[in-house]
Amino acid sequence: MVRVVVLRWGHRPQRDVRLTTHVALTARALGATGIILADVEDGKIKETVEKVRSLWGGSFFFEMGVPWKSVVNTWRRNGGLVVHLTAYGENIETSDVLRRIKALGKDVLVIVGSQKVRGEFFTENVSDFNVAIGNQPHSECASLAVFLDRFFEGKELAKAFDSAKLRIIPRKRGKKIERNEES
Repeated sequence: MVRVVVLRWGHRPQRDVRLTTHVALTARALGATGIILADVEDGKIKETVEKVRSLWGGSFFFEMGVPWKSVVNTWRRNGGLVVHLTAYGENIETSDVLRRIKALGKDVLVIVGSQKVRGEFFTENVSDFNVAIGNQPHSECASLAVFLDRFFEGKELAKAFDSAKLRIIPRKRGKKIERNEES
């Protein structure tokens, strides 16, 4: 099974806490194995992600403070691919970029920026693929969600999370949560 890990680059603790938290939760819910918050530490985000994982299950990991270049170099040295999500990349719908990524059968590190990324992110030294979810400006959280959904072909939407203390019971109307105190 191919692993997908998200590398969040450019997080600004005074400005990006909510959106970076949403990127992490989206990654978890839509099939990623974990997230690495590059270069900085933000304990509030880690606390939130670990609380969600504890209540809702799964084995999602959260790392922070690791230099982004070190993450990319280690990932590539271990045989993985690096996919940079950017509005300037190959369009996921109008090109065969996703087919080419999947055909390689390698673990994928997805770079999701927070602020304007440096030009080097677009180079072969950093990214194996530059992928656009449409070629218009929009949220990195939306880009990640669409990429993961297309990558996992929607199967992640029915995934059961191990050791969940809480589980939503799908309903036509209203809300129902099942509590499993044994987990």
